[in-house]
This record gives sequence, structure tokens and C-alpha cells, in this order.
Amino acid sequence: LFMLQKEVVNRLAAAPGGKDYGRLSVMVQYRCAVEKLFDVAPGAFSPPPQVDSAVVRLVPHAAPPVAVNDPDRFARLVEAAFASRRKVLRNTLKTFRRAGEMLALGIDPTRRAETLSLAEFAALSNAVTSNPQNE
Repeated sequence: LFMLQKEVVNRLAAAPGGKDYGRLSVMVQYRCAVEKLFDVAPGAFSPPPQVDSAVVRLVPHAAPPVAVNDPDRFARLVEAAFASRRKVLRNTLKTFRRAGEMLALGIDPTRRAETLSLAEFAALSNAVTSNPQNE
């Protein structure tokens, strides 16, 4: 259990498609089950801080929820995908995958990183791992 700034907890627990979903969400959710438990108001502290807090439960997965062939490459791919948040995958991941190859995996290259699920990031990463000449 951790108590963190509420905005950080929201990012940890965010689902794909939301504004809080990002690199932190993907990487933590790959390693842990994340559950936001409750908010803590500033008045609970003396002196009260300028921010709200929240309590989150992080439970390490016994086995990752998705299979990733190369965790380092997975981390680099996720980092690249979110490096320019408003760009589409065709542009942010061009050093990893070509647009046609993304389509073959069932992933539209005109999507943005914040719309991809953990499983879709794993599929992209594994496709790169199995075809290293794309790097």
C-alpha cells in the first residue's frame, strides 16, 4: 500500500483511452495489479498540504498478465509510443514497426498511444522481437 499524490495514483490506475493513461500506467500495470483504494483530503494532515492524496494497492503479478519476449525492448517501445503523445503510432513507432506490419497485428497505425491496451503494446513488442531488422 502506498499513499501518493492523487494525480499520480490516477495515472497508475488509468485505463486505455483516458487522459491519465500513459507510459507510467503501462509499465506499472505490466508488473503489478493496481487498485486505487480511496482519496485522502489535505485536512487529514497537519499542516495540510497543497494537494490531495490517495491510497493505492500495488500487488506484483506472480506472472505478467501478458507475454513479453524482451522486457527491455517492450519498455523502449512504450517510451517511444508516448514520447510525442499527440502523434499517431505510424510516426512514433516508425523505428520499430511499419504501418502495414501494425495493420497485420490488428492495430490501426493512425491510433495514438493512449488508446492501446497492455496486450496491444505486448503484441507490438513481440513482433519486433521476432523480427529484429525493424529496429
